[in-house]
Amino acid sequence: MRALLVATVLALAGCGGSASSGGPGAPGDGGLTGTLTVFAAASLTDVFTELGGRLEDEHPRLDVRFSFAGSSALATQLTQGAPADVFASADEAQMSVVTDAGLADGEPQVFATNVLEIAVPRGNPAGITGLADFAREELALAVCAAEVPCGVAAGQVFTAAGVAARPDTLEEDVRAALTKVELGEVDAALVYASDVATAGGAVEGVTVPEAAQAVNHYPICVLADAPAPEAARAFVDLVLSDEGRAALADAGFQQP
Repeated sequence: MRALLVATVLALAGCGGSASSGGPGAPGDGGLTGTLTVFAAASLTDVFTELGGRLEDEHPRLDVRFSFAGSSALATQLTQGAPADVFASADEAQMSVVTDAGLADGEPQVFATNVLEIAVPRGNPAGITGLADFAREELALAVCAAEVPCGVAAGQVFTAAGVAARPDTLEEDVRAALTKVELGEVDAALVYASDVATAGGAVEGVTVPEAAQAVNHYPICVLADAPAPEAARAFVDLVLSDEGRAALADAGFQQP
């Protein structure tokens, strides 16, 4: 009887040990745990940080970490082996860099669109009225570098408007261009409408009719080698949900 009792206790202990195991991001006890790493375009900084906070509130043992930068830089990092769970790009071209390398788990989904807008300091002291002002040599002007999505879109709208732009600085991502305006270092910058919206009263926006010629579509995907696949899917689902779409709309993004 004593030997039978010992064997039973050992068997129960073994079952208990296997039930509690699980990797990062696995549901385990019903909640997501571990670290979720999201690579996302710089223009998504505010809204994704908010959505990440909501996911953490729902899953207190989950730590959501973001790497925000120009989409081209992020795509390059991923193809060079940087570990991440989710990638959200500001255009489909940079997402294609990732999918063509076989790094996406499934088909990316477009969750938002965005258009360019001119950001100026409060009061618009230089009197900026449209894209033609980007050809004025006496002004200090910022646009995104040609290799990032906002720079690609800038080139398209300048061509559509027939403007030979003379920017003074080419920024590595759209948030860097916006910061130049916020600090008063430039008279204007060509950024996304969502950046003007999230900047609040720090800047003013001047609409660009030609922006309709260069609409950016934002795709998102879970990465094939995601260390936390369950958490990655939960974040993507949140972005695509009605709650996520409402947050994106509040941040100045448009629906696809």
